[in-house]
Amino acid sequence: MDVVFGLLLLLLLGISKGVKTYCDGRQDGAQCYGALGGTLVLKLMDSASEIYKYQWLNKTTVILNGRKNRIVNNQIENRSSFTHSDGVFRIYNLSQTDDGEYALEIFDSHGSKLVHQNQKLTIQAPVSSVQLVSECLSQGEMKVSCSSEGGDSPQYSWTLDGQTLTDTQLLSGNNETNNITLKQDTSGLLVCTVRNHISTISACGFIYTNCTLPNGKLVSPWVIIATNNLCIESTTTPNWIDTEDRSLPQYAVRAAVVFLVLIGIAFYFVWKTKKFKEAQCCPITKTTENQNTSVLIAEFTRSASEL
Repeated sequence: MDVVFGLLLLLLLGISKGVKTYCDGRQDGAQCYGALGGTLVLKLMDSASEIYKYQWLNKTTVILNGRKNRIVNNQIENRSSFTHSDGVFRIYNLSQTDDGEYALEIFDSHGSKLVHQNQKLTIQAPVSSVQLVSECLSQGEMKVSCSSEGGDSPQYSWTLDGQTLTDTQLLSGNNETNNITLKQDTSGLLVCTVRNHISTISACGFIYTNCTLPNGKLVSPWVIIATNNLCIESTTTPNWIDTEDRSLPQYAVRAAVVFLVLIGIAFYFVWKTKKFKEAQCCPITKTTENQNTSVLIAEFTRSASEL
Protein backbone atom coordinates (compact mmCIF):
# COMPACT_ATOMS: atom_id res chain seq x y z
CA MET A 1 0.00 0.00 0.00
CA ASP A 2 2.81 2.41 0.86
CA VAL A 3 4.49 1.65 -2.46
CA VAL A 4 1.30 2.45 -4.36
CA PHE A 5 0.88 5.73 -2.53
CA GLY A 6 4.54 6.58 -3.22
CA LEU A 7 4.15 5.98 -6.93
CA LEU A 8 1.00 8.07 -7.03
CA LEU A 9 2.81 10.88 -5.23
CA LEU A 10 5.65 10.78 -7.75
CA LEU A 11 3.11 10.94 -10.55
CA LEU A 12 1.43 13.86 -8.85
CA LEU A 13 4.64 15.86 -8.48
CA GLY A 14 6.52 14.78 -11.55
CA ILE A 15 4.49 16.11 -14.47
CA SER A 16 6.79 16.66 -17.43
CA LYS A 17 6.82 19.82 -19.45
CA GLY A 18 8.17 20.77 -22.87
CA VAL A 19 10.15 23.85 -23.85
CA LYS A 20 8.43 27.02 -22.65
CA THR A 21 8.69 30.26 -24.63
CA TYR A 22 7.40 33.74 -23.86
CA CYS A 23 6.03 36.46 -26.11
CA ASP A 24 4.76 39.96 -25.41
CA GLY A 25 1.95 40.39 -27.91
CA ARG A 26 0.77 43.77 -26.70
CA GLN A 27 2.63 45.54 -29.50
CA ASP A 28 1.17 45.48 -33.00
CA GLY A 29 3.21 43.25 -35.31
CA ALA A 30 4.80 41.20 -32.53
CA GLN A 31 6.80 38.17 -33.72
CA CYS A 32 6.33 35.16 -31.45
CA TYR A 33 8.14 31.83 -31.47
CA GLY A 34 6.96 28.55 -29.99
CA ALA A 35 8.69 25.20 -29.53
CA LEU A 36 7.23 22.16 -31.23
CA GLY A 37 5.48 20.17 -28.49
CA GLY A 38 6.18 22.93 -25.96
CA THR A 39 4.26 25.79 -24.30
CA LEU A 40 3.75 29.36 -25.44
CA VAL A 41 3.10 31.99 -22.76
CA LEU A 42 1.54 34.87 -24.67
CA LYS A 43 0.87 38.25 -23.08
CA LEU A 44 -2.19 39.58 -24.92
CA MET A 45 -3.13 42.51 -22.68
CA ASP A 46 -2.45 44.01 -19.26
CA SER A 47 -5.75 42.71 -17.89
CA ALA A 48 -9.03 41.45 -19.33
CA SER A 49 -11.10 42.07 -16.20
CA GLU A 50 -12.48 45.44 -17.36
CA ILE A 51 -12.59 44.81 -21.11
CA TYR A 52 -16.15 44.52 -22.40
CA LYS A 53 -15.34 42.17 -25.28
CA TYR A 54 -12.16 40.71 -26.76
CA GLN A 55 -11.24 38.01 -29.23
CA TRP A 56 -8.03 36.40 -30.45
CA LEU A 57 -8.27 34.96 -33.94
CA ASN A 58 -6.34 33.78 -36.95
CA LYS A 59 -7.34 34.34 -40.56
CA THR A 60 -10.22 31.89 -40.42
CA THR A 61 -11.24 31.19 -36.82
CA VAL A 62 -11.97 33.05 -33.59
CA ILE A 63 -9.93 31.00 -31.14
CA LEU A 64 -10.52 32.87 -27.88
CA ASN A 65 -13.64 34.94 -27.26
CA GLY A 66 -14.40 36.59 -23.92
CA ARG A 67 -16.19 39.32 -22.00
CA LYS A 68 -14.59 40.78 -18.89
CA ASN A 69 -14.07 37.87 -16.45
CA ARG A 70 -15.93 35.31 -18.56
CA ILE A 71 -14.65 33.20 -21.44
CA VAL A 72 -17.46 32.82 -23.98
CA ASN A 73 -15.62 30.35 -26.20
CA ASN A 74 -12.17 28.79 -26.45
CA GLN A 75 -11.60 26.61 -29.52
CA ILE A 76 -8.51 25.00 -28.00
CA GLU A 77 -9.62 24.78 -24.37
CA ASN A 78 -8.28 21.21 -24.06
CA ARG A 79 -4.70 22.53 -24.39
CA SER A 80 -4.81 26.15 -23.29
CA SER A 81 -5.71 28.47 -20.42
CA PHE A 82 -6.36 32.18 -20.13
CA THR A 83 -5.85 34.29 -17.00
CA HIS A 84 -8.09 37.37 -16.90
CA SER A 85 -6.12 39.21 -14.21
CA ASP A 86 -2.88 39.44 -16.23
CA GLY A 87 -4.11 38.85 -19.78
CA VAL A 88 -1.83 35.85 -20.35
CA PHE A 89 -2.86 33.10 -22.75
CA ARG A 90 -0.99 29.80 -22.37
CA ILE A 91 -1.03 27.30 -25.23
CA TYR A 92 0.31 23.79 -24.61
CA ASN A 93 1.55 21.02 -26.89
CA LEU A 94 2.24 23.34 -29.81
CA SER A 95 2.14 21.86 -33.31
CA GLN A 96 2.98 23.07 -36.80
CA THR A 97 -0.70 23.85 -37.36
CA ASP A 98 -0.38 26.66 -34.77
CA ASP A 99 2.09 28.44 -37.06
CA GLY A 100 0.52 31.51 -38.65
CA GLU A 101 -0.74 35.07 -38.27
CA TYR A 102 -3.07 36.11 -35.45
CA ALA A 103 -4.82 39.25 -34.22
CA LEU A 104 -6.25 40.55 -30.94
CA GLU A 105 -9.38 42.67 -31.21
CA ILE A 106 -10.98 44.62 -28.36
CA PHE A 107 -14.48 46.14 -28.48
CA ASP A 108 -16.46 48.52 -26.30
CA SER A 109 -20.03 47.99 -25.10
CA HIS A 110 -21.39 49.56 -28.32
CA GLY A 111 -19.57 47.09 -30.55
CA SER A 112 -16.97 49.58 -31.73
CA LYS A 113 -13.49 48.16 -32.27
CA LEU A 114 -10.99 49.86 -29.99
CA VAL A 115 -7.85 47.79 -30.62
CA HIS A 116 -6.51 45.62 -33.43
CA GLN A 117 -3.08 44.13 -32.79
CA ASN A 118 -1.38 41.61 -35.09
CA GLN A 119 0.93 38.83 -33.97
CA LYS A 120 2.83 36.26 -36.00
CA LEU A 121 3.55 32.88 -34.45
CA THR A 122 6.35 30.69 -35.79
CA ILE A 123 6.73 27.11 -34.52
CA GLN A 124 10.25 25.66 -34.47
CA ALA A 125 11.76 22.37 -33.38
CA PRO A 126 14.37 22.91 -30.63
CA VAL A 127 18.00 21.93 -31.06
CA SER A 128 18.39 18.55 -29.36
CA SER A 129 22.15 17.94 -29.44
CA VAL A 130 25.43 19.34 -30.74
CA GLN A 131 28.79 17.67 -31.40
CA LEU A 132 32.29 18.79 -32.37
CA VAL A 133 34.59 16.86 -34.70
CA SER A 134 38.22 17.89 -35.17
CA GLU A 135 40.81 17.01 -37.83
CA CYS A 136 44.54 17.77 -38.02
CA LEU A 137 45.80 19.35 -41.26
CA SER A 138 49.26 19.06 -42.82
CA GLN A 139 50.70 22.29 -41.46
CA GLY A 140 49.38 21.91 -37.94
CA GLU A 141 46.08 23.65 -38.51
CA MET A 142 42.94 22.24 -36.97
CA LYS A 143 39.69 21.84 -38.89
CA VAL A 144 36.66 21.70 -36.60
CA SER A 145 33.09 20.89 -37.58
CA CYS A 146 30.03 21.61 -35.44
CA SER A 147 26.99 19.45 -36.15
CA SER A 148 23.56 19.53 -34.52
CA GLU A 149 20.46 17.37 -34.45
CA GLY A 150 16.96 18.73 -34.60
CA GLY A 151 16.33 22.42 -34.61
CA ASP A 152 14.77 24.51 -37.35
CA SER A 153 16.89 27.30 -38.88
CA PRO A 154 19.99 26.68 -36.70
CA GLN A 155 22.53 29.47 -36.26
CA TYR A 156 26.16 28.84 -35.27
CA SER A 157 28.67 30.87 -33.28
CA TRP A 158 32.16 30.18 -31.88
CA THR A 159 34.19 31.42 -28.94
CA LEU A 160 37.73 30.69 -27.76
CA ASP A 161 38.37 31.16 -24.04
CA GLY A 162 35.12 33.09 -23.85
CA GLN A 163 35.95 35.51 -26.66
CA THR A 164 34.52 35.58 -30.18
CA LEU A 165 36.88 34.05 -32.72
CA THR A 166 38.77 36.64 -34.79
CA ASP A 167 40.43 36.61 -38.20
CA THR A 168 43.84 36.31 -36.53
CA GLN A 169 42.80 32.91 -35.15
CA LEU A 170 40.86 31.65 -38.19
CA LEU A 171 42.54 30.28 -41.30
CA SER A 172 39.19 29.80 -43.06
CA GLY A 173 35.52 30.07 -42.29
CA ASN A 174 33.91 32.66 -40.03
CA ASN A 175 32.25 32.87 -36.66
CA GLU A 176 28.78 32.13 -38.08
CA THR A 177 29.48 28.90 -40.00
CA ASN A 178 29.47 25.34 -38.73
CA ASN A 179 32.93 24.54 -40.20
CA ILE A 180 36.08 26.46 -39.31
CA THR A 181 39.85 26.01 -39.59
CA LEU A 182 42.04 27.37 -36.80
CA LYS A 183 45.63 28.48 -37.28
CA GLN A 184 48.50 26.42 -35.91
CA ASP A 185 49.32 28.58 -32.90
CA THR A 186 45.72 28.83 -31.65
CA SER A 187 44.63 26.86 -28.59
CA GLY A 188 42.25 27.16 -25.68
CA LEU A 189 38.68 26.44 -24.67
CA LEU A 190 36.74 26.22 -27.93
CA VAL A 191 32.94 26.45 -27.75
CA CYS A 192 30.43 25.97 -30.55
CA THR A 193 26.93 27.26 -29.84
CA VAL A 194 23.89 26.30 -31.90
CA ARG A 195 20.68 28.24 -31.42
CA ASN A 196 17.41 29.12 -32.95
CA HIS A 197 14.65 31.33 -31.61
CA ILE A 198 13.44 28.81 -29.02
CA SER A 199 16.56 26.90 -27.91
CA THR A 200 20.30 27.22 -27.33
CA ILE A 201 22.84 24.46 -26.78
CA SER A 202 26.63 24.45 -26.83
CA ALA A 203 29.45 21.91 -27.03
CA CYS A 204 32.78 22.73 -25.40
CA GLY A 205 35.98 21.16 -24.15
CA PHE A 206 39.73 21.64 -23.84
CA ILE A 207 42.07 18.68 -23.58
CA TYR A 208 45.62 19.54 -24.58
CA THR A 209 47.36 16.81 -26.51
CA ASN A 210 49.43 16.27 -29.66
CA CYS A 211 47.93 16.74 -33.09
CA THR A 212 48.83 13.68 -35.14
CA LEU A 213 48.09 13.16 -38.81
CA PRO A 214 46.55 9.91 -40.08
CA ASN A 215 50.00 8.79 -41.28
CA GLY A 216 51.32 9.01 -37.72
CA LYS A 217 53.29 12.24 -38.17
CA LEU A 218 53.32 14.49 -35.07
CA VAL A 219 52.46 18.01 -36.15
CA SER A 220 52.12 20.24 -33.09
CA PRO A 221 50.56 20.52 -29.63
CA TRP A 222 46.85 21.15 -30.03
CA VAL A 223 43.51 21.18 -28.31
CA ILE A 224 41.26 18.18 -28.83
CA ILE A 225 37.59 18.87 -28.37
CA ALA A 226 35.72 16.96 -25.65
CA THR A 227 32.53 16.35 -27.60
CA ASN A 228 30.65 14.98 -24.60
CA ASN A 229 30.79 18.24 -22.64
CA LEU A 230 27.68 20.33 -23.10
CA CYS A 231 27.32 23.92 -21.99
CA ILE A 232 23.63 24.83 -21.98
CA GLU A 233 22.75 28.48 -21.54
CA SER A 234 20.05 29.32 -19.04
CA THR A 235 16.84 31.03 -20.10
CA THR A 236 15.23 34.00 -18.40
CA THR A 237 11.63 34.68 -17.57
CA PRO A 238 10.12 38.06 -18.55
CA ASN A 239 9.21 40.30 -15.65
CA TRP A 240 5.58 40.47 -16.78
CA ILE A 241 4.95 36.78 -16.22
CA ASP A 242 4.04 35.07 -12.98
CA THR A 243 6.68 32.40 -12.40
CA GLU A 244 4.03 30.10 -10.99
CA ASP A 245 2.43 28.25 -13.87
CA ARG A 246 -1.29 28.33 -13.21
CA SER A 247 -2.05 25.99 -16.09
CA LEU A 248 -5.46 24.36 -16.06
CA PRO A 249 -4.34 21.09 -17.70
CA GLN A 250 -1.59 20.66 -15.13
CA TYR A 251 -3.94 21.33 -12.22
CA ALA A 252 -6.57 19.05 -13.75
CA VAL A 253 -4.13 16.14 -13.93
CA ARG A 254 -2.96 16.72 -10.38
CA ALA A 255 -6.54 16.99 -9.13
CA ALA A 256 -7.43 13.74 -10.87
CA VAL A 257 -4.48 11.96 -9.27
CA VAL A 258 -5.39 13.30 -5.82
CA PHE A 259 -9.00 12.20 -6.35
CA LEU A 260 -7.90 8.67 -7.25
CA VAL A 261 -5.64 8.52 -4.21
CA LEU A 262 -8.50 9.58 -1.91
CA ILE A 263 -10.84 7.02 -3.50
CA GLY A 264 -8.22 4.31 -2.95
CA ILE A 265 -7.80 5.28 0.70
CA ALA A 266 -11.57 5.32 1.21
CA PHE A 267 -12.01 1.83 -0.27
CA TYR A 268 -9.12 0.55 1.86
CA PHE A 269 -10.67 1.76 5.13
CA VAL A 270 -14.14 0.50 4.13
CA TRP A 271 -12.64 -2.93 3.50
CA LYS A 272 -10.76 -2.91 6.82
CA THR A 273 -13.89 -1.82 8.72
CA LYS A 274 -15.96 -4.58 7.12
CA LYS A 275 -13.41 -7.24 8.04
CA PHE A 276 -13.27 -5.94 11.62
CA LYS A 277 -17.06 -6.07 12.02
CA GLU A 278 -17.18 -9.59 10.63
CA ALA A 279 -14.55 -10.71 13.15
CA GLN A 280 -16.45 -9.16 16.10
CA CYS A 281 -20.05 -9.87 15.26
CA CYS A 282 -20.36 -12.94 13.10
CA PRO A 283 -20.26 -16.63 14.16
CA ILE A 284 -17.13 -18.51 13.26
CA THR A 285 -17.60 -21.98 11.87
CA LYS A 286 -15.03 -24.52 12.91
CA THR A 287 -15.01 -27.95 11.28
CA THR A 288 -13.40 -30.99 12.86
CA GLU A 289 -13.30 -34.64 11.91
CA ASN A 290 -14.26 -37.42 14.33
CA GLN A 291 -11.45 -39.95 14.12
CA ASN A 292 -13.67 -42.90 15.02
CA THR A 293 -16.73 -42.36 12.82
CA SER A 294 -15.17 -40.18 10.12
CA VAL A 295 -18.19 -37.89 10.51
CA LEU A 296 -17.63 -34.18 10.17
CA ILE A 297 -19.00 -32.26 13.14
CA ALA A 298 -19.57 -28.56 12.82
CA GLU A 299 -18.85 -26.66 15.97
CA PHE A 300 -20.14 -23.17 16.23
CA THR A 301 -18.52 -20.74 18.53
CA ARG A 302 -19.67 -17.30 19.29
CA SER A 303 -17.94 -14.30 20.69
CA ALA A 304 -17.84 -13.86 24.45
CA SER A 305 -20.25 -10.97 24.19
CA GLU A 306 -23.04 -13.26 23.04
CA LEU A 307 -22.66 -15.76 25.89
